[in-house]
Amino acid sequence: MKWMSFLLTLGVMTSANAATIAVIDSGLDYKHQMIAKNLWTNPNEVFDNRDNDGNGYQDDVHGWNFAEQNAEIIDYKYLGTFSNDPYKFFEIQAKQFMGTLTEDDKKWAKEKFADPNFVKEVGKFGNFVHGTHVAGIAIRGTTSEAMGIKLIPTEVKPFLDALKGNKSLNDKSLRWKALEATFKKLAEAQMGQMALIGQFINGHKAPIANGSFGTSVAQVKVITDNAFRLAFFRKPNEEESLRAASLFVNSVLKEGTKFVGSAPNTLFVFAAGNDGTNNDELPVSPANLRVDNAITVAATYQDQFIAPFSCYGVKHVDVAAPGMLINSAIPGDEYLMVSGTSQAAPYVANVAAQVKDANPSLRPVEIKKILMETVDKKSWLADKVLSGGLVNMKRAVEAAKLSNRMNVDGAIAQSKITVRAAVLKSIVKTPVMDVTPIPLAPMFK
Repeated sequence: MKWMSFLLTLGVMTSANAATIAVIDSGLDYKHQMIAKNLWTNPNEVFDNRDNDGNGYQDDVHGWNFAEQNAEIIDYKYLGTFSNDPYKFFEIQAKQFMGTLTEDDKKWAKEKFADPNFVKEVGKFGNFVHGTHVAGIAIRGTTSEAMGIKLIPTEVKPFLDALKGNKSLNDKSLRWKALEATFKKLAEAQMGQMALIGQFINGHKAPIANGSFGTSVAQVKVITDNAFRLAFFRKPNEEESLRAASLFVNSVLKEGTKFVGSAPNTLFVFAAGNDGTNNDELPVSPANLRVDNAITVAATYQDQFIAPFSCYGVKHVDVAAPGMLINSAIPGDEYLMVSGTSQAAPYVANVAAQVKDANPSLRPVEIKKILMETVDKKSWLADKVLSGGLVNMKRAVEAAKLSNRMNVDGAIAQSKITVRAAVLKSIVKTPVMDVTPIPLAPMFK
């Protein structure tokens, strides 16, 4: 995906036994008042330009920047460089959803989106704030600790150059094979890098990892249409465009098992995607990975309806969680209300970490089972997510506590008796269905 995707704060004390949540994203503001109290610190490393713990990552005190290969998990040079426009954009987006948008707001938005400099600034702003916003949701109201993992975007151009000017591929089937080989090479390179992230997480024994990033068919077409033009010397038609994009995403998914497989003791929580499409029909990576140690999350507005932008799929999306108008931290000790499955996923990561705290012996597959089988069932989610419901934080944690003295199935059954369905407070009387989030963080450029 080409752009970044776009709970009020509670101060909490950290605990020596708190579960670590690896926030695989765009970096996080470790100085933020909300994050600093719950910041993961490597007990075997100090900032001294040495690799004290011998894991190959020098000064990885609070995480690692895999984008630039250093210990700076956020680039503070962007702090204070943005105009007020991106902030107003999100304010208007919230007003749009709540039905309070004015004519002046509409006029402002129309004029701004005609300005390429504004569009560029909003994208850059989204990149900068995304990881901190996600981290704030993941640790909100808990003793969990956030580990900063800055994700590596991959440049596509070197791989596509292999197709350029290759007119010897006159046979159409050979050109498709060349395209497939190019996508496979790119997928292998990206997932090789992602496997290093998994190994890092595994080495530091983080039981939960949040992945609000991805590649969808809809948004990867910028890459695959260009690749098609290089291979076939023309623009693809709609059918060819869809075929190429699906081929690309499926290549990434095939390689993606290396990523989650490199951290078998970690539960990966993935955002379903923000294209509003069915993941069973149009794949999203890594959301569509079907493995025991990964769970995929759709977004809702509170407990009322699935978000109009949220991807779904009864085969490939497991649970749902609130992901609309979520207030959380952004760099510079600020807060912002934004929407996306990027916000729903860390809500579930937050619950997963609490479940792990309640019973540290639980394996990823058992945490996933508890999360899925303690949901609040909703008729409007029956054909949208595998579990058919919304994650219930209190019930999941209660089941985890009970599992210390009985089997998981028994604990889940008992928790359903003792914990009622959650009732979430609504701030919207009449829902407006056209809120557009920033897309998921990009795995590819």
